[in-house]
Amino acid sequence: MNNLTLKLKGMSCASCANNIEQAILAISGVIDCHVNFGAEQVTINYEPKQTNLAKIQAAIVDAGYSSFS
Repeated sequence: MNNLTLKLKGMSCASCANNIEQAILAISGVIDCHVNFGAEQVTINYEPKQTNLAKIQAAIVDAGYSSFS
């Protein structure tokens, strides 16, 4: 299992944080995800054989936000 923390941009409320969490949790291989609205970051635990950084970032972008490491 890998652990990843990304900075987020585009959140304006707690609902945005929830939207990002749901988008990431929908990815096969993601075990756990927590968005910290105040710190504007997300911490993700995932199986590297099933997903990767590119897929996670694509899900964030598809949800209408952006991320960087």
